[in-house]
Amino acid sequence: MKQNRLGISDLYVSEIGLGCMSVGTDETKAVSIIQEALELGINFFDTADLYDNGRNEELLGKAIKHHRSDVIVATKVGNRRLPGKEDRIWDPSKAYILSAVRESLRRLGTDYIDLYQLHGGTIEDPIEETIEAFEELKQDGLIRHYGISSIRPNVIREYVRRSSITSLMSQYSMLDRRPEEEVLPQLMEHEIGLIARGPLAGGILTSGGVNKAERDYIDYSREELSAVRRRIIELVGDTNTLAQIAIRYVLDEPGVTVTIPGASSLEQLRNNVSAAETLLSADERDAIQAATRANCYTIHR
Repeated sequence: MKQNRLGISDLYVSEIGLGCMSVGTDETKAVSIIQEALELGINFFDTADLYDNGRNEELLGKAIKHHRSDVIVATKVGNRRLPGKEDRIWDPSKAYILSAVRESLRRLGTDYIDLYQLHGGTIEDPIEETIEAFEELKQDGLIRHYGISSIRPNVIREYVRRSSITSLMSQYSMLDRRPEEEVLPQLMEHEIGLIARGPLAGGILTSGGVNKAERDYIDYSREELSAVRRRIIELVGDTNTLAQIAIRYVLDEPGVTVTIPGASSLEQLRNNVSAAETLLSADERDAIQAATRANCYTIHR
């Protein structure tokens, strides 16, 4: 599988990665999906301390135990569990980040994290303090690089301006084209890679997504969404190639380094990976853009 350089870092990642959140909590099943991903050429695996209360990190660690030098491990921090409670609070403080990384390292069974990401953020956060934490972890060798996971343009702008982030993870698909106008140009200007999550729009852009289109999504009403999905299927030919075309649409956008569709089965994983061989012509891309909406960020800024 093709590999791309993430920003200006020394991380070279498969253009299709695996969003590990969807692999579940059953160890045998989860490990088999992750190890099959390795066999298929995926080397970029994204998790978070939030997923299944850390269980997801543990499963990823077990699956890659004998392949650590061959993979790029990305995880996230910022959601802090309160002692004795299931609820979490948002905590981007330096003290919390410096302590949370130790627990992630333990669960992952590794002594370094390739890409450590802030799992959200608001413009009211102590941004300089947060940046200091990541820079210290990098200096100490506990992480190789850091980034943020956010859809908020104002937050993204501040980290682009004030930090040395390698990447931004943000939602991007045919149905959520918000990064195209406002976010991607500044990332490209500063040589920051985009990790595109949600390329299948929560399953809407898959062969079995007809029922998932029966709701509002971003700025599409339920009626609009169903109609747009049908139009996209007309353009790509049939539902069997819908997911592959959706993934390829994201990957063909300049500035996108890797996309991380999830997979809860080996079949889904293999279907996702087949997008690496899928082609999308310029005319087809233009037709898809004409059929969809160039969404704008109006909230969550």
